[in-house]
Amino acid sequence: MSVFQTKAWQSAWWDTWGQQSGFRLIRSWDGEVSGLYESRYRFKGFLPIRSLQFVGTSSRELRTPRTEHNRLFNKGQGLSLQTSFEQLLKQSSWTEAVFSDLPVNSFELSALETIAANNNWSIRTMALDDGYAVSTVGRFSDYLSSIGSNSRLRLYNRRKVLETIGQVREENLWPDDQERFFAALNEFHRARWSRNCFGETSLAFHKRFLSQVVEEGGKPQLLALSCNQQLVSVMYNVWYRGVLYNIQAGFDEDFHKKLSLGSLHLGYVIEEAFSRNDTHQFDMLVGQGKKEDYKARFATEAYQLKSVMLVKSPMFRVLYWIKG
Repeated sequence: MSVFQTKAWQSAWWDTWGQQSGFRLIRSWDGEVSGLYESRYRFKGFLPIRSLQFVGTSSRELRTPRTEHNRLFNKGQGLSLQTSFEQLLKQSSWTEAVFSDLPVNSFELSALETIAANNNWSIRTMALDDGYAVSTVGRFSDYLSSIGSNSRLRLYNRRKVLETIGQVREENLWPDDQERFFAALNEFHRARWSRNCFGETSLAFHKRFLSQVVEEGGKPQLLALSCNQQLVSVMYNVWYRGVLYNIQAGFDEDFHKKLSLGSLHLGYVIEEAFSRNDTHQFDMLVGQGKKEDYKARFATEAYQLKSVMLVKSPMFRVLYWIKG
């Protein structure tokens, strides 16, 4: 189970967006919450749609932080829950069911293909995205030797340049100085992307999530890197069950023309992850940089997440086919 399937992430998302939007949680065969909800909207403004989706995702109506590594079943539940889940879908009234960011080659995707075939429902691929991670088992020096020379320069070797400018210090601003952290993250994002990283609602969500994930064993990292007492880079990570997830980051683009501060900060964090016995992976998640796919440069592992839609109604199967 990933950090995105924790009660902290799921409940914070639902409390922030689900309830406010009037969505309806779907109960499973045993009366428990299934992890799905139903929303309603109109196709092209006039045809009513009932859409099933994962809590934490919204394919059409909302822009919210991305919920990745989604799962339908807990490990080992397998075919018995596939049958029960199929019954849940058959008994529910819906037009489309969207399952976002499932690991490619997962049991879930195979199960959905089987369920669609069993019931003569169509299954559409909505998206296929690349994610990247670094295995932090072994020695950091071996990892550095395994990546390209230019990547090694940006991630590690140019630390010497940074350290000649002034004293380099990294601190975790969680929990006492989180306001300063998020203010800096938004400031760096405005300079780079001309918009805040987190708006008021998203910021409230993340604060709620961070305060709750600790109860499930999660360890927030709101890391601030400073040079000569000037804050130059921030990184928002959460450790959970041996994996360090990189949620967001920001840095001062104009600090030094020879330095990629974002890459250097990654280097410090990855080195620290290698030194910890309780950490086996640094997951950079899905997404690319502004100018290049920097995650691919530094990764030792690549994976894909696939989003699919089941369509029950023959009429909507035709309409979606026409739409492309």
